[in-house]
Amino acid sequence: MSWWGKIIGGAFGYALMGPLGVLLGAALGHQFDAGLKRAERDDGPIPRFGNRERTQAAFFTAVFSVMGHVAKSDGRVSEDEIAAARAIMAQMLLSDEQKHAAIRLFTQGKQADFDLDGVLDQFRREARRQRSLMLMFIEVQLHAAYADGYIHPAERRILDYVSRRLGISEFEFRRVEAMVRAQHHFSSAGPGGHGAPPSAQPSLADAYAVLGVSADANDGEVKRAYRRLMNQHHPDKLVGRGMPEEMVKLATEKAQEIKSAYERIREARRQ
Repeated sequence: MSWWGKIIGGAFGYALMGPLGVLLGAALGHQFDAGLKRAERDDGPIPRFGNRERTQAAFFTAVFSVMGHVAKSDGRVSEDEIAAARAIMAQMLLSDEQKHAAIRLFTQGKQADFDLDGVLDQFRREARRQRSLMLMFIEVQLHAAYADGYIHPAERRILDYVSRRLGISEFEFRRVEAMVRAQHHFSSAGPGGHGAPPSAQPSLADAYAVLGVSADANDGEVKRAYRRLMNQHHPDKLVGRGMPEEMVKLATEKAQEIKSAYERIREARRQ
């Protein structure tokens, strides 16, 4: 049974607890209550969470609640930010139940009494401080923040704080931010991108930025950067480390953008 199935089946109260548990329980509402009553009525064992399932539940809860908090940090939540949150939910192919829970988590994150420190500290513990999960978490937040084309200074301050709380260095945060910004330019100019003529090619400068290397990097440095990022975004590895299965499609799309950037650079260097 998946982590989501176990939550609905009634394991939630025995699994997460803490600030994340409070948020997820409120987001599930009567769905969780009904699952718990069903488990009690059937008089069967309430399913328990393994470490990976706990991490998956924590990742899901933290991603959408913190996303709402970041969106609200500049005083208002724009239509672009709401659309970005919904687009991420669509990319994750969430069920209707999961979408409703994600929207409620986003809304809870906007509240003045949102316990940001408690949520981040518990998420870091549940994820067992795995660097790849922390970086993927920040990457998702940055993609949502860049929905309207730029990051408001208040959003940047919150994201800086979130990164530090999760143990991510300022250098790593700036590198991920540059990659996300470049990905927005790169994907919009690529096949099927918006706002560019069909013949437009992604910028070579953006391709280098996606890989996090300079244009004067040698071939070996470019290849190492590409391999490091592909390893970091490998869907199977991320799921094995505790990323929800629902985010596989999102991770796969990011890996494809990295591959496209690498191929753009290789093509340019062969000319």
